[in-house]
Amino acid sequence: MIDFTDAMKKLKGVKGYLGSAILNSEGETLYLDDEGTNSDIVYAASVFNDAFAEMTESSLDIGFSPANMLETRTTDGHVFLMKSIEGESSDNQIIFFSIFQSTGNIPLAKMVIDRSATKVLQIIEDI
Repeated sequence: MIDFTDAMKKLKGVKGYLGSAILNSEGETLYLDDEGTNSDIVYAASVFNDAFAEMTESSLDIGFSPANMLETRTTDGHVFLMKSIEGESSDNQIIFFSIFQSTGNIPLAKMVIDRSATKVLQIIEDI
């Protein structure tokens, strides 16, 4: 497994952060941080990844480009963020999945996810 610890440090420091995972295009877990929550993040990321793929397909069906960001809020105060990024080769697609408290700094989390996704993708493409 590739070590993404350095690329994920900033995200882990955002107020309200609970946990995250990085998935490849097949939905396999490349990185996992589940220390901040009692949830099964691997399972949650997989379920949300399936829904995200359906939304992407729906976006394409109506003539738009693929979805690349998803924000979902729950009534009990959780925010799920997903970001998809693809490299030069479609084999180098990664999906970021993270969970935050709704009282956290969600706008900052989105910016950090964008930057971290680019760094992680570069690590993968350099291999």
